[in-house]
Amino acid sequence: MAHRCAIVVKICNISPKSGQNVTPVRFESDKSANRRRTLELRSFTASEYIQKAMTTKEQARPLRVLQLTDPHLMARADGDLLGVRTRESLQAVIAEVLKVHGQPDLILATGDLAQDGSVEAYRVFGESLKAFSCPSVWIAGNHDHVDNLVRVASEYDASFRHVIHGGWQFVMLDSSVPGKVYGALADSELDFLAETLEQHPDLPAVVALHHHPVDIGSDWMEKIGLTNRDAFWQVVDRFPQVRIVLWGHIHQEHDLQRNGRRLLASPSTCIQFTSGSADFSVEEKAPGYRWFRLYPSGCFDTEVNRAESFSFTLDVNSSGY
Repeated sequence: MAHRCAIVVKICNISPKSGQNVTPVRFESDKSANRRRTLELRSFTASEYIQKAMTTKEQARPLRVLQLTDPHLMARADGDLLGVRTRESLQAVIAEVLKVHGQPDLILATGDLAQDGSVEAYRVFGESLKAFSCPSVWIAGNHDHVDNLVRVASEYDASFRHVIHGGWQFVMLDSSVPGKVYGALADSELDFLAETLEQHPDLPAVVALHHHPVDIGSDWMEKIGLTNRDAFWQVVDRFPQVRIVLWGHIHQEHDLQRNGRRLLASPSTCIQFTSGSADFSVEEKAPGYRWFRLYPSGCFDTEVNRAESFSFTLDVNSSGY
């Protein structure tokens, strides 16, 4: 039986301006030649989304979004992390998604896609996502090789940094710092976030990054989170349309609130860190994912599911990886 934790969040005060056009915008990135492109999957205005949702059954269906994070894939097919073969655990999670929820409309891959940073690992990830018939967008984590990730993501049309779909917008931030485990958002990333949200004030937003921007109650992980979190929140707090801040990195489920926003972290598709631990520790929880149902009104609900049938032997005595 898959573990499920469903959280219904009622945040419904979006009032789109009639005639507010949703148009693609292009930005140039300062980081690793990564293009900050907008992927616009529907050309309706924000008000048209809501009108259509009220008048047609198809548009009334929520946008289904899948978050996959921290798969730690390797060039070696039998590559493992603390005893867990990461390709196999990812496949188990994908099978669970299809069994429990079916096809998503969008996939958010929130970093540490590769453990070894190899081109082959990123291609394995891209090929694995062919089980789904929707777009995906990828961002880097501390284990990723950003240039290799961007190169392969572009091959799979997954390098967009801003997506507009189903009456929502998704802003994907690169918090990786070359050679470091901790994260930070460059000034160019903060500017990108502010500019993007300013241009689309009437679309509820999901802001995604790899590193945790809040205290999660785990001493050893406080040193490796987002180091300039105050600067990040100074931007986010200016924009009430931000409904969700979403991250990976911590290999565990987390659910907090800040100023009416939901702050969410999700299980890894491979190993899981022990929640609340003072030192590095892993626990024998199954790999998992997060699923969203997003409504054009700004309401949403979300749940975490795990591939409980996946069998693995975890090195619980490890002091790191």
